[in-house]
Amino acid sequence: MKPLKLLALIIIPLGIILAAVPADKTKRFRLSADELLQEAGAGAQFISPDVIADMLVQKDPSLQLIDVRTPEEFEAFSLPGAINIPLSNLLSDEFTDILNQDARTNVFYSNGSVTANEAWMLTRQMGYKNNFVLEGGLNYWFGNILSAQAPSQTSPNEEFAKYDFRKSASAALGGGGVVAAEGAATAPKAAKPAVASKAKKKPAGGC
Repeated sequence: MKPLKLLALIIIPLGIILAAVPADKTKRFRLSADELLQEAGAGAQFISPDVIADMLVQKDPSLQLIDVRTPEEFEAFSLPGAINIPLSNLLSDEFTDILNQDARTNVFYSNGSVTANEAWMLTRQMGYKNNFVLEGGLNYWFGNILSAQAPSQTSPNEEFAKYDFRKSASAALGGGGVVAAEGAATAPKAAKPAVASKAKKKPAGGC
């Protein structure tokens, strides 16, 4: 992707978000547009769904999933142990201790990667470093982790190993479900996993 196009994809959504952010918040921002472009273009903020699936199966206590969709979408379906911080509420002082810490690995997710990546951009601008993005979001999660397709007989062994892992992860995490394009996630209510007590505290609003 051309640098100018990438810059537009990063800066335009960020600008829209910042328009609704109080001035005292934006004064804390630490990166220039060029610096943010460089970091976002490197893609180091993304964590593979396979890595997250493994952490969930292993019940890794260092993982904190953060759903940045609306409370309504969060109620319909959320990943195990996730908490809900809608994008529009992300800079609230209420969530500073969750977002600005070094004890746990925060992973933002939405239906695709767009909204979660905007959440990462905001927190990165604030100087918070321990925040990441679930690559592909719930769309990829349902299509590839919970509904893994068997590779062709001519596929390399690595693909079969990946498929076996995804089948096991799907069985352990509930399996099934369908998610539409960014902004339109749906899933059977029966597929909704148990959510930790923290998730009961759902701020109003959404993106």
